[in-house]
Amino acid sequence: RFCEPEDRERLLPMIINGDISGSMCLTEPDAGSDVGSLRTSAKHLNDKWYSLNGTKIFITNGGGGLGFVLGRIDGAPEGLKGISLFLVEEFLEEGGEKKRNYTVAKNEEKMGLHGSHTCEILYENSKGKLIGEPNQGMKMMFHLMNEARIAVGLQGLGGIEASLAYARKYAEEREQFGMCLMKLPLFRRNFEDWEAERDGFRALMVDTISFFDQYQRLDLKKRHHGLSDEERERFSFVQKVVRRRTPLVKLYGAETFTTLSQKAIQALGGHGFMKDHDVERLHRDSFAPLLYEGTTQIQSLMAMKDLLKYTMSQPTKFLQTMVGGHPIGNIFSGEGEYHKRFSGVLYEFRKNLMGLLMRCFKPDDGDITQVFSPKYWRNPKQYEKIMEHAETMAFSISYLETLKVLAVHADMDESRKELYDRYYRLVLPRFASIYCDWKNH
Repeated sequence: RFCEPEDRERLLPMIINGDISGSMCLTEPDAGSDVGSLRTSAKHLNDKWYSLNGTKIFITNGGGGLGFVLGRIDGAPEGLKGISLFLVEEFLEEGGEKKRNYTVAKNEEKMGLHGSHTCEILYENSKGKLIGEPNQGMKMMFHLMNEARIAVGLQGLGGIEASLAYARKYAEEREQFGMCLMKLPLFRRNFEDWEAERDGFRALMVDTISFFDQYQRLDLKKRHHGLSDEERERFSFVQKVVRRRTPLVKLYGAETFTTLSQKAIQALGGHGFMKDHDVERLHRDSFAPLLYEGTTQIQSLMAMKDLLKYTMSQPTKFLQTMVGGHPIGNIFSGEGEYHKRFSGVLYEFRKNLMGLLMRCFKPDDGDITQVFSPKYWRNPKQYEKIMEHAETMAFSISYLETLKVLAVHADMDESRKELYDRYYRLVLPRFASIYCDWKNH
């Protein structure tokens, strides 16, 4: 997508053959979520070649043979604006001899994910090739990072399915009180809730991947060949969906994997705590997705930022949308039954969100008319209080996006109605708890 043709033609066949693989190298000892504070330096040598010095830690697959490395060219601005992206290979040919270009200093011992190598890498006058233009590294790295975040959502789904499948098999074979566990009323009710969350998230994940696949293909075509008018319109639409969904599937999938793998351990009782059963390994593995590719809190802030950007850039339009979305207005709309039911949930969310915004941003002088001016919302100090609610806001949007997908399914297919109802009953108390927090915090 970004490298020069000669590098693509040389390296891609080696990757396909399994001779090498790759890594993305961002994190440093003093630069985790705050990527802008990284210290890896890059000194210009000639043409597009630079000499890199620095340390990267927690690099997945760091020993794969090559990496996309973030660094700062000497004299570049501080923060994210001054970061460039480099292609750095572990071995380079010099004078007909293969020489090591960087050192894989350590393979980390982790609590889980033991099948994945997580490395510390040292760059000491390592040669790297600049990708694209100087100081444009974060734009390209975000493309890779967002793909990785969606992949974490899929990883979460796989972990959820593995955990519940193992627990269900155990519960159908294990007898207590004269019957298998799955026939015990409380156990059965709990398990139905766990599976409703699994099935709801799977629907959201599959829908998101469909949009992401379109985005990836159109983006690649746009960069190398150009798009038709129809393709540009489609690209704009799917890009917005992918941007909105990316932090949501990452945080929702990772958090739910940890929660439901814990429930799977409990479903097995004391056996779940023993290494004889896979659920304890799955639970240990579940903590990594909570952390890499941006923590749940980072994803929450991203989701909140996008929501507030829309809301606060056009506050009058948001109010009109809220009023126009009142459930009474949907009675004669001609929409399907489940679309109407979802519209009611969405209206309650918008109503409570507006209440939260008014409490966090209310003018000191009491002049309420100020909130209709986009200028009023640009004061950075106004955002400190609302940031406390980023996580609950992000989870609310995750449940809404899932319900929206399930509503579309239910209006198209009779067999999907039960899942919408099950998922709605599951998340309704969560909405109530979140709205209570917004009103009283």
